[in-house]
Amino acid sequence: MDAAVIDIQTFTSRVLDNLEKVIVGKRQVLEMTLIGLLCQGHLLIEDVPGVGKTVLARSLAKSLGCSFSRIQFTPDMLPSDVTGVSIFNQMTRNFEFRAGPVMAQIVLADEINRATPKTQSSLLEAMEEKQITVDGITHPLPKPFMVLGTQNPIEYEGTFPLPEAQLDRFLMRIRLGYPSADDEIKIMENQQFKHPIETIEEATTQEELMEMQEEIKKVYVSPAVKKYITNLVRSTRENSDVYLGASPRGSLGLFRVGQARAAMNGRDFVLPDDIKAMAGFVLSHRIVVNPAARLKNLSADQIVQEVIRTVPVPGGDLTAKITG
Repeated sequence: MDAAVIDIQTFTSRVLDNLEKVIVGKRQVLEMTLIGLLCQGHLLIEDVPGVGKTVLARSLAKSLGCSFSRIQFTPDMLPSDVTGVSIFNQMTRNFEFRAGPVMAQIVLADEINRATPKTQSSLLEAMEEKQITVDGITHPLPKPFMVLGTQNPIEYEGTFPLPEAQLDRFLMRIRLGYPSADDEIKIMENQQFKHPIETIEEATTQEELMEMQEEIKKVYVSPAVKKYITNLVRSTRENSDVYLGASPRGSLGLFRVGQARAAMNGRDFVLPDDIKAMAGFVLSHRIVVNPAARLKNLSADQIVQEVIRTVPVPGGDLTAKITG
């Protein structure tokens, strides 16, 4: 096994074990979160209130030793409430930049769909280019940088659905879901005297995290798997039930998460199974279902699963690297 892959496995196992001290019974969700982190992507967490979305973001920041910021989106928010503002200093006779809450390493954009489209768009530059521009001056964001956006899928009153350009910036959409009966009892026991997040310690360093983010890029992806990725994504565009299919950013996202999942599973090469396992998380929120399909109660998730079933899976040797 490649030494870098062992390092990534050790790193992810250590961080996952640390997160599970706070987030009970959600190993797969935590793995998805770490994959997003390793891919330097952003996550959209779509779930009902009270299942641990905020706690997940705070626990992640503490485990990584990263700065954390929570932005509570509301309809009356302005873009400057997110990015920051320039204030005139009468002592120095100069404008000074006062950073907004987006200038943190782990940013929780809570109930992001409650803000107006103008305020939502203030995150576009930050999420794609890792920088913000205020009054014509560009300010780089700290590294590492990750946005965890949350929204409630049930309550739509007073909300502004995220536009396709905003959804496309999120690498994956995940859901926490309710805990099992046994896990819910364990949660109560864990919080009887104090919240476990108060005692959680750092499980790694920021430097190690950024090193792992570079290492996963070296995981080999065969031409057959690359073709499989493009076939999956192109099938979403050609599906008769889809008004708007996944973008090339979806292909890039699927490529990168495949590398991260392979490394987490102890491989230095990507298998079609890695792509199949991640396709729903990466592609479903990038698809716009046409009105006729919606009348049939057909969801984007169902369409992606149908695409996975119908697109042929490549065979042969997927581990042989081309040399020369």
